[in-house]
Amino acid sequence: MDEEPMTLHAHLVVTRPGFRLDVDLEVPAGQVVALLGPNGAGKTTALRALAGLTALSGGHITLDGDPLHALATERRPIGMVFQEYLLFPHLSAMENVAFGPRCHGASRPDARRTATAWLQRVGLADHMASRPRQLSGGQAQRVALARALAVEPRLLLLDEPLAALDAHTRLEIRSQLRRHLADFDGATVLVTHDPLDAMVLADRLVVIEDGAVVQQGTPAEVARRPRTDYVARLVGLNLYRGIATGRRVAVGDVVFSVADHLDGPAFVAFSPAAVALYRTRPDGTPRNLWRARIEGIERHGDNVRIHLNGPITASADVTPAAVADLDLTSGQQVWAAVKATETHAYPA
Repeated sequence: MDEEPMTLHAHLVVTRPGFRLDVDLEVPAGQVVALLGPNGAGKTTALRALAGLTALSGGHITLDGDPLHALATERRPIGMVFQEYLLFPHLSAMENVAFGPRCHGASRPDARRTATAWLQRVGLADHMASRPRQLSGGQAQRVALARALAVEPRLLLLDEPLAALDAHTRLEIRSQLRRHLADFDGATVLVTHDPLDAMVLADRLVVIEDGAVVQQGTPAEVARRPRTDYVARLVGLNLYRGIATGRRVAVGDVVFSVADHLDGPAFVAFSPAAVALYRTRPDGTPRNLWRARIEGIERHGDNVRIHLNGPITASADVTPAAVADLDLTSGQQVWAAVKATETHAYPA
């Protein structure tokens, strides 16, 4: 039996002075893939290339087996939600959503019926006559989503769809967006800087740095085994690359005892919460112990994050009480330790 074709398969090559994007994307029907990466990595360029807003220098885009890269933007079966939403300010919510179906040849009554159904679906039945300036940020985002889905796209592109929202509204809309994406049977590509948006909304993460894919997998896989400093910071882990011999991994002058048995190039990762700090060298011979200097202290949620420098850089999360008890200050020398059972080692 022949395997069903991927809904989206793209090899995106975009070359500009001083920058080259060269990434492969595969997104099955019904799946949400999030593109993550630092500023300038190429995430938005990839999204714009899929939409036809940025020309490819090479590669291809196929959707349900049909070539898409040769089609003009308006002929591609896509829906797009921009960070700024880009609603027409002089049109009502109803007219904004009906605009797409009208452009695709639907009659005015049919377009209005489609718009009505979608606005009801996103919980805006009472705001159909409202213009964008009369809507809250969360309401405008839902109108933009309804407008994108009203054209029955096979590919949905979301560019930082929650970035313009305040923290409280973002929490509510993120949950609603997840439900709407779960009902969408096409492929979805999401660009976001927010790891929580990616973890909650996406089935798979694709991490782009300097125009290339450096890691991909499910949110759990990426969070558990980060492969770059950017990904480690994203998921809140200390990450080091070294050479493993059995249950020991040498990272420069520090040799970590780890729970995993490995040989060869390896990563060692551990949570900042796993780092214990001491004013003086602890008694006995604890493993994974090193001398460090405090470079910074900042509030981090309910705890305090201590930034350490020394043979390795690290972050440690301690309680405010521990900061007071140890009298921790910037510039101070401390001892840092991590239990072997708190580390996670894996092949590099």
